[in-house]
Amino acid sequence: MRQQPVIAVVGPTAAGKSDLAVDLALRLGVSASTPTPCSSTAAWTSARPSSPRPSAAGCPHHLLDIWDVTVTASVAEYQKLARAVFDAVEVPVLVGGSGLYVRAAIDDLEFPGTEPEIRARLEAELAERGPAPLYERLREQDPAAAAAILPTNGRRVVRALEVIELSGRPFSATMPSYDAVYPSVQIGVEVPRPVLDERIELRVERMWAAGLVDEVRTLLGQGLAEGRTASRALGYAQVVKFLEGEWSEEQAKAETVRLTRRFARRQESWFRRDPRVRWLAYDAPDLLERSLALIAGHPYE
Repeated sequence: MRQQPVIAVVGPTAAGKSDLAVDLALRLGVSASTPTPCSSTAAWTSARPSSPRPSAAGCPHHLLDIWDVTVTASVAEYQKLARAVFDAVEVPVLVGGSGLYVRAAIDDLEFPGTEPEIRARLEAELAERGPAPLYERLREQDPAAAAAILPTNGRRVVRALEVIELSGRPFSATMPSYDAVYPSVQIGVEVPRPVLDERIELRVERMWAAGLVDEVRTLLGQGLAEGRTASRALGYAQVVKFLEGEWSEEQAKAETVRLTRRFARRQESWFRRDPRVRWLAYDAPDLLERSLALIAGHPYE
């Protein structure tokens, strides 16, 4: 186990995590800032920090663009990649809004294998009958897992049932715990909900202005539609519906805003459950100094 803690900057989409993480990395003189897939857009969206701001030139970024759009994102694979970075640099700074990916990188999480035949059968049932009957089956077989999974999240319900059938163990036995593999200092960036909603709308506008529609059009030619993760990503999925004529461009943009706001609420709920996260106001004039005090183990009152 490494002795120096991993610094994790977490919170909802559009909270300003990446800027704080870069500021911390530059102040600490560390050799890496390691973004996670920051939302369901994972490693692909135009909102990712794939072009770090000029002042971040001395702060190398890792694990960007790690998957082709045709590849299904794997939290188990990400766990291995992130830990390799942790072991290679002195003070890694992990920044992300996907709670599962952050926990996978830091904590003692195991990821059971998969069985294509079982998965295909369950996914066919999901497509034919919808998530409700599958969720009811999960509730009967593993009430703890069902309580932690949204009834409408067919993908996670299928995965839970697959693990139960494959391993003979409750899926809840593999769910995240707070047993750390890597010591960490976790800083949550807190933004009032009305302000966050405005920031998300502005973020989506900037994504559109930066060429998201053209990016998606290009990626469709590279197999985006066949990618099971990237094709469902926030922004990408809505632009695809626009390009296919199902929605107007304004509808696609409005749905991206609406769904991103809903996703941000889920992100915050996830991180609020982790007692290790110390929350700091996004607009605190001394946000960087407060964060550094937490890292140093000092009170920041």
